[in-house]
Amino acid sequence: MTTAFDPIVLSGKQLANRVVMAPMTRSRAYGPGAEPTELMATYYAQRAAAGLIVTEGIQPSAVGQGYPDTPGLHTAGQVRAWRTVTDAVHREGGVIFAQLMHTGRVGHPSLLPDGLVPVGPSAVAAKGQVYTHEGPKEFVTPKELSEAEIRQTVADFADAARNAVEAGFDGVELHGANGYLIHQFLSPHTNRRTDGWGGDTEGLIRFAVEVVTAVTEAIGGDRVGLRISPGNVYNDMAEENPAEVYGALLARLGGLDLAYLHLMEGPDRELTARLRKDWPGTFVLNPFTYPDVTGPDALELIEDGSADMVAYGALFLANPDLPRRLASGGPFNTADKATFYGGDHRGYTDYPALGG
Repeated sequence: MTTAFDPIVLSGKQLANRVVMAPMTRSRAYGPGAEPTELMATYYAQRAAAGLIVTEGIQPSAVGQGYPDTPGLHTAGQVRAWRTVTDAVHREGGVIFAQLMHTGRVGHPSLLPDGLVPVGPSAVAAKGQVYTHEGPKEFVTPKELSEAEIRQTVADFADAARNAVEAGFDGVELHGANGYLIHQFLSPHTNRRTDGWGGDTEGLIRFAVEVVTAVTEAIGGDRVGLRISPGNVYNDMAEENPAEVYGALLARLGGLDLAYLHLMEGPDRELTARLRKDWPGTFVLNPFTYPDVTGPDALELIEDGSADMVAYGALFLANPDLPRRLASGGPFNTADKATFYGGDHRGYTDYPALGG
C-alpha cells in the first residue's frame, strides 16, 4: 500500500514524501517593486520538509495583481529576489513550484499602476469586495480583453514561467481555480464571449488550453502543474456543467505530460473520482473539508488511491514541520482560521514560527 511518506518522482526529482504545501496568499511583498522579502525566504525554507511547496499566487504581469503586497515574476528585480527564496528552500533540501496567478476581474484599480484596471473575459463585475491598503472596496466592472490582449496575456504567462526557471524554481503551477482569470474563462457566468474564446465547451476551455500549452512549450510539460476547482463559487463564480467542461479540458491537456493536476475539491466527491480516473498523470488533491482545515485523516486519500499527493494549507501555517508531525500522529498547533481565510495583510498577526 502506498502511503503519504513514500517517495514519488515529480519533474525528474524524487520527492521525500507526498505531502504538498498548498498555495496561500500571504501579502508580504511590501514596497513598490512587488518583490519577495527575506521574511518570505525564511517562511518557505522553514517548510522545506514538504514533498512539494507551491508558493502563494504570483502575478505574471502588473495587471494580474488583485491583492495588496502580492509578489510578481515579470521584472528583473522580482526574478533576483525570488532567487533568494528558492536558494533558501533548496539549501534545506526542498522542492518549490511558483504558482502563477492572474486574478483577472478580482481586484481594484487602486492596487494597479496608474491607468490599469482589472480585466476579464467579459465585462462582468464580481459581487463583493476586495481588500486594499485603504480597506475593503467594491469590485469594479473589468475591462473585456480584446483578442490581441488575450494573446498577450498568454505570452505573459509563458514569460513568467521562463522567469520562474531563471529564478531557480523547480517548476510552475498555473492557477486555474478560485475565480481568477483562467477560471473566469472556463465559466459562462463570467465568459460571455461569442468570438471563439467562449460560447460552447471548446470555446470555454480555449484560454486555459492555450495558456498551459504556451507555458509547456516555454519550460517543458514536466515542470508545469495546473490547479482547478470545478464548481467552486468563490469570488462570485458559478458553473452550470463542470463535469462536461473539465472533462473536455483534461482530455485536451492529457497528452502534454504535465507534472501534475491539482484539484481543489468541492463537495462533489463523484466528480473528483471521475477526474482522477480521466487524468493520466500525477493527481494532487486538496480535499474538501470546509469549514474545518484539512487534517491527518486526509492521508487516507493516498492509501485508498484517491490521490497521488495531498495538499495541506492552514495546517502548514501553524506547523512548519507538518510532514514530521503527520508521520508521528501530532501534536498539531491550531491553525488560526481568521488569518488563513482572510489572508495575511498588514495588521494581521503572524505565527510565531514566522518571526512576526
